Amino acid sequence: QVQLVESGGGLVQPGGSLRLSCVASGSIFSINTMGWYRQAPGKQRKLVATISSGGRTNYSDSVKGRFTISIDDAKNTVDLQMNSLKREDMAVYYCTANAVIRSGVINTYWGQGTQVTVSS
Repeated sequence: QVQLVESGGGLVQPGGSLRLSCVASGSIFSINTMGWYRQAPGKQRKLVATISSGGRTNYSDSVKGRFTISIDDAKNTVDLQMNSLKREDMAVYYCTANAVIRSGVINTYWGQGTQVTVSS
């Protein structure tokens, strides 16, 4: 099994910054990609950004130029630096990892989520 633990959420004013972190642990053989999704109240969960173990990134149009995703393959961690936050960024942010576990199975895992509130 693989566990993902997020940290770094909280309350920030519009225009401010937050950094989310996520660490994956458990029976991990290798990680293919890690990323962040978000879900606002009453809305579907949506992609924010993903990054491959080789560093290839993918961002939703709504966060391009404001958010930066990074990965530390050795530590199985992924960070999301969020700048110039807007009220519409307010959501629960979920970490995800597509990993190969030691039995050879490939699966996608999710964290419990961390709340990001953007308010003055």
